[in-house]
Amino acid sequence: MLRISQYLRAIAGHAPAPRAAVPGSTRAPVVIWNLLRRCNLTCKHCYATSTDTHFRGELDTSEALAVIDELHAAGVKVLVLSGGEPLMRPDCLELARYAASKGFYVALSTNGTLIDEANIGEINAVGFDYVGISIDGLQPIHDAFRQMQGAFATSMQAVSLCRENNIRVGLRTTLTRHNYPQLPALLDMMREYDVQKYYLSHLNYSGRGKRSRNVDADMAMTRNAMTQIFERAWQDIERGIETDFVSGNNDADAILLLQWVEERFPQHREQLEKMLRAWGGNASGAGVVNIDNVGDVHPDTYWWQHTVGNVRQRAFRDIWFDQPDPLLPQLRQHPRRIGGRCGQCRWLPICNGNTRTRAWAEGDLWGEDPGCYLSDTEIGIAFSESAVEARDS
Repeated sequence: MLRISQYLRAIAGHAPAPRAAVPGSTRAPVVIWNLLRRCNLTCKHCYATSTDTHFRGELDTSEALAVIDELHAAGVKVLVLSGGEPLMRPDCLELARYAASKGFYVALSTNGTLIDEANIGEINAVGFDYVGISIDGLQPIHDAFRQMQGAFATSMQAVSLCRENNIRVGLRTTLTRHNYPQLPALLDMMREYDVQKYYLSHLNYSGRGKRSRNVDADMAMTRNAMTQIFERAWQDIERGIETDFVSGNNDADAILLLQWVEERFPQHREQLEKMLRAWGGNASGAGVVNIDNVGDVHPDTYWWQHTVGNVRQRAFRDIWFDQPDPLLPQLRQHPRRIGGRCGQCRWLPICNGNTRTRAWAEGDLWGEDPGCYLSDTEIGIAFSESAVEARDS
């Protein structure tokens, strides 16, 4: 995840540089936990391929509480509760309260359709540090992509209820060809609804997202969308508005941000490059981990095709630190050993090879990421007009 606003506030002198671990080091990760796989929606980009049905073998309450204890013992500080739709799990708020009592930063990742007047008080009482609500376009686009009429209105009502109860809330959008034209309106909604955070996710080719890759935004759209995000983030900094813009699933965004700063504020370019090198890019298998609904552990949420352990069978510390699966040390190399354009890229120490699951979807885990939108010239390799035309076609 690229914390755009934090870096821009740092170069503006309004905040210290974001704290960064040594790239490639073994550290307690951010844990994204799919508490269940069931969901009341069937979104076209769902990496978990969720649907409204019961999935067998999921961790029960006592097992889930024990996992929270294991994560705490392993030094984990940040816990994101996800799904499916986590609020469909009867003990979701019980688990969240327990995690909060242990001192975790606890976030809820939800589609928002199950937040209403009847449960907002209980949700507020948990003390979530953050509630992220997915909005994938204005009403017609959002409802079509999430395959539920009325989903947009219900989710935006959840945003309003969260803000009325002083819950920090964010909008999360997966960029596609369909919602790209609506991005300015989605960003305007932040002000209209007093939203503190906006997360732009690039499409990852996993689960139903692999089948939806034909609607992925093209390279020009992606670059323009990111530039809009940079501009909005800087506007808010200038106006003293405390918002947080972030992006995920395409670490090439960091290089585009560096270029944007070089053009707008060349005196800060060197400072930003140092911070981005300290950040180190893609952190799958190092700074982030996923636990799925049956306790399988994955390098991140898009890696359900590969399991590195199961919390029913081994302690989390053992899975992550003491006896890691052979894939994890490979992912923790910095920079990673990657082929194709990524291997030749001069920005590999910043990006770290971008998202490996997109490369895997192309047939080579250690090949180039097809989602990189930077030109050969920008990444410092020999310019090939035919190669660029083939990549952009």
